[in-house]
Amino acid sequence: MRPCWCAEWGDVGSAVAAILFRAGYSVALHDEPAPTTPRRGMAFTDAVFDGVAVLDGLAGRRVENPAELRRVLISGAALPVAVWPFAEMLRAADWSAVIDARMRKRAVPERQREMAQLTIGLGPNFIAGENVDVAIETSWGDTLGAVIDAAACGEPRPIGGVGRARFVYAPVAGRFETNARIGDRVEENAVVGTIAGVAVCAPISGVLRGLTRDGVEVTLRTKVIEVDVCGNPAAAFGLGERPRRIAEGVLKALARSRVAEAV
Repeated sequence: MRPCWCAEWGDVGSAVAAILFRAGYSVALHDEPAPTTPRRGMAFTDAVFDGVAVLDGLAGRRVENPAELRRVLISGAALPVAVWPFAEMLRAADWSAVIDARMRKRAVPERQREMAQLTIGLGPNFIAGENVDVAIETSWGDTLGAVIDAAACGEPRPIGGVGRARFVYAPVAGRFETNARIGDRVEENAVVGTIAGVAVCAPISGVLRGLTRDGVEVTLRTKVIEVDVCGNPAAAFGLGERPRRIAEGVLKALARSRVAEAV
């Protein structure tokens, strides 16, 4: 079985990996050595730091080299999580598909069409037939998860009537430090953590839905906190509706391609 590879994932890429894995695909994940992902309760991100993370009953396991990655892929016991250089990851296996889930709003993706038999771009600035073979819509709406020609930026869907105001972005660059945990209840203006000594506070009262890992270096304007005003701690864990719908779109794109015949 030729594996699929999902690059720099967070909650969306993690959902893609989980859905594909359960559909019978062999899947690996790749990210940076210290990802800033806030929605760690909805992702395999903590496997990078702790070695293992469980999401929706599936385990993600950090692997240290290509040989270990291939062993975990063959065993099917977990999703391998790698953080080595991009070029080394490309050489690690005969990838049937590469799925870019970086969701970068302000960056133009590099051309990826020759990286694998099928390349799929999730989120803004991907153009089918140019930088990837297939683009998937990731903005809320009737076309969420659909195969499209080009994807654009969208606004976050309100939760409890609160949109972008529920997020906190790094006011400075530096090390993010916090004693809080995802699922904790916080009050508006309460200090949740610090970055280079600068206090970072909750924008509203509610439950921490997203929180960058303690000790991670962040750049200016990195998203580090998300507060859910609805106050349900369980909503901060598992596969979210949007990531799941995007993942189902990726599954359909794979099924329509010749990759389905190769895996």
